[in-house]
Amino acid sequence: MKTPVVLVAALLLLGGTPALATPSASCSSLAGVVIPASVIGLPTNGGRVTAAAVTSSVVSGRTITYCQVDADLRPVDPSAPAIKMRVALPEGWNRRALMFGGGGYNGTIPALTGTVPFAAGDAPLARRYVTFASDSGHQQGAGTVPSLDGSFGVNDEALRNFAAGDALKKTYDASMFLVLRAYGRGPAQTFFAGGSTGGREALVVAQRWPDAFDGVISGYPAWNNLAEALYLGHLTQVLAQPGAFPGPAEQTLLYDSVIRACDGADGVRDGVVSNPGCRFDPRTVRCPQAAGCLSDAQIEAVTAMSTPLRWPYRVASGETHYPGFPFLSGADMRTPFLGFGTTAPANPMPTTSGYGMQYWDQWVKHFLTRDPGFSALDLDPRRPGKWLARISELSLVQDRNNTDLRPFARSGGKLILLHGNADELVSHRSTNDYYERVRDRLGPRATDEFLRYYLVPGANHANFGTPAFAAGWDSLTALEQWVSSGRSPRHPVVTDLTHDRTRPLCEYPAWPRYRSGDPNSAASFTCA
Repeated sequence: MKTPVVLVAALLLLGGTPALATPSASCSSLAGVVIPASVIGLPTNGGRVTAAAVTSSVVSGRTITYCQVDADLRPVDPSAPAIKMRVALPEGWNRRALMFGGGGYNGTIPALTGTVPFAAGDAPLARRYVTFASDSGHQQGAGTVPSLDGSFGVNDEALRNFAAGDALKKTYDASMFLVLRAYGRGPAQTFFAGGSTGGREALVVAQRWPDAFDGVISGYPAWNNLAEALYLGHLTQVLAQPGAFPGPAEQTLLYDSVIRACDGADGVRDGVVSNPGCRFDPRTVRCPQAAGCLSDAQIEAVTAMSTPLRWPYRVASGETHYPGFPFLSGADMRTPFLGFGTTAPANPMPTTSGYGMQYWDQWVKHFLTRDPGFSALDLDPRRPGKWLARISELSLVQDRNNTDLRPFARSGGKLILLHGNADELVSHRSTNDYYERVRDRLGPRATDEFLRYYLVPGANHANFGTPAFAAGWDSLTALEQWVSSGRSPRHPVVTDLTHDRTRPLCEYPAWPRYRSGDPNSAASFTCA
C-alpha cells in the first residue's frame, strides 16, 4: 500500500534524501536518527534509533546481508515502558515488507530471520523482504517463563499497547518512516504474519488499520483474549480440585484412546483424526482408582475441559462464552506444557502447570486485580463478584475484534487464516466461530473474495514438540500471488514436515477424506 503522506512530509523536513542508497553501505548513519512523534498515528513521545549495524545471517540456507536497526518508541506516560522495535533492511530489497506478531504476553522482539505460521518455503528475509517487529511495548522480566510475564499489565498504556494492539500501529508507522529514510521510497506491498497472540494481532491490524497491510496471515489466533482467559481460569479451578488432575501417564492414555477410536473415521488409519464428527467417550477408560486408567474425578475434569463455558453475566464486548477444547476428538495431549501441564495448578502457580493456567495466573494478578499477591485460585470466572466491572472494562480492550472486516476487504486486503484441529492451547472451535461471524456479517460471496480459512487435521499449536502432523505450507507465496494478481489459492497441499506425506488443505468446514491409493499422497484424498 502507499507510503503515508505524513511520512513523506516528515522525511522532507528532515532533509529530503534517503540516508541509505544501499542499506549496508551507510547503515551506521541511521544510528541516533530521531523518529518524530508526528509520523506515528497514535500518541507517543516519538522515538530514536538506538543502534544500527550491518549484519549477515543464514536464512533459509542462504547468507543474507542487511542493516539491523533497533529503536525505542517513548511512551506518553513516563512510568510506562518504551516500545522496543527492530527493522531488518536487506540488500537487494524486493519492495515488500512484513511485520511479525509475537506470542503469549510478548515482551521480546520476534526474530526477524523467522518465518510465518505453519511455513514451508523461504523465510521473508531470505526473499529480501524488509522485516520488522516489536516487543509489543514492554520487556519480559529476567528469570520468568518465556512469554508468561504479565506484570506490565499494571500500567494502562502498556496494557493497551499489548492487549488493544496500539503497539502494532506505533511500530508500523515508525518502521515505515525508517524504510522511507533508508531507501527513499516505501514498500509496494506490506504484509503481517503471526500465530497465537501474533494471530490475534494479525486480526487486530486487519480490523483497526484496514489500509495498512495488503495481506495478512493469521495462525491459531487467540483472538478473543479475555474470553479465553476466563475459560482458562475455569480449567484452572477444575484441575485444582482434589484428585481431578490427570498426570502425564493418564494424558498419554487418553490421547492414545482417542486416536484408536477416531483415527479411522476419515477412511484411513494414519495417526491423524480428520473427521470432526468423531467423539470419544472418556468413560471407556474409567476405573475406580487411577492406575493405567482415569478416575471419576479425572473424567469429570477432562469432560469439563472439552465443554463450552458460558458465563451468566454480561460484559461490554458482548462475548458470552468460549467453546472449549477438543480434547475428546484428537487434540494433542502429548505436550503437557501447552496443555494440562505435568502438575496440578496451585498457589503459587507452579511453572510445571499448563501454559494456560500460568497465563490465567498472570492475568488475574496483573490485569484484573493488579495485586501480585492475589491467588488466581480464589477467583471463579463464573462468579467474579466485585471483579465483574473490571472484567467488563478489560473486555473492551482485549476482545475488541468485532469481526467487521468490511473496510479491510474494501481496501483490497487478503487474509489467510490457519488453525490445527489438534491445538492444545487455543481452541480451533474459537477460530471456527470467528470465521462464521465474518461470513455471517459479510455474506459468503464477499467473504470468499478476501478470506480463506484452513483447518489442518493433526496439527497442534505452532508445531510444538512432535505433532501428529507437522504442518508446512508456503502460505506467503500464495498470499503474494493473491495480492499481486488476484489469484486466490487453488487446491493447496499441506506437507507433514516430519512424516514425508501430504494432504489437501481443505477450506473450512471441509476435511480430507481418504478415497484410495497411497495414503501418504494428497491425491488420495478429497475434501469432504
